Amino acid sequence: MAYQVHGVASSGNCYKVRLALEQLRRPYAWHEVDMMNGATRTEAFRQLNPNGKVPVLQIDEHTCLFESDAILYYLAEGTPLLPTDRLSRARVLQWMFFEQYSHEPNIAVARFILQFVKHPDDPRLPEKTAGSYRALDVMETHLATRTYFVDEQYTIADIALYAYTHVADEANLDLDRYPAIRAWLARVKAQPRHIEMPGVDA
Repeated sequence: MAYQVHGVASSGNCYKVRLALEQLRRPYAWHEVDMMNGATRTEAFRQLNPNGKVPVLQIDEHTCLFESDAILYYLAEGTPLLPTDRLSRARVLQWMFFEQYSHEPNIAVARFILQFVKHPDDPRLPEKTAGSYRALDVMETHLATRTYFVDEQYTIADIALYAYTHVADEANLDLDRYPAIRAWLARVKAQPRHIEMPGVDA
């Protein structure tokens, strides 16, 4: 049975899931959700995710999983995208927690403000921009001596962090001073079965 995925194609959190599914060659059907017009707040959608957010992975008629990085972890189990070594798995989670706590709340929110709601004068932007650069600084330091985030192996930690980093320009962030990040982005993009994320207005 194919997975049913409910999401917004131009959302980085949803793109992560779609990229993993494509690279793992898992069958799925994509259901685009009109988030900006309230589709995630309907009773029908809250039956899938009571928190009213995308993405949602519908595993079968009665089982749904939400939160993008939890979905990645579920999909990657038993595949090369998730190491078998205990410490390495914890390090994958470490970077995925970093992504959701320090990276996504800044870069993704700045991008959302600028590209989705189009409020360049939003008072949150300076704080979000500063937080974005702090997260990018951490990534640059780590990647300066590494090919990927964990064990020199492409994992779901890379997928999680790639999603919003590769569109950092849409949050008005400049990656010119981050050569290690730019090289890593190119390596991720060169992975087999890579797909692009549609633009906000696509």
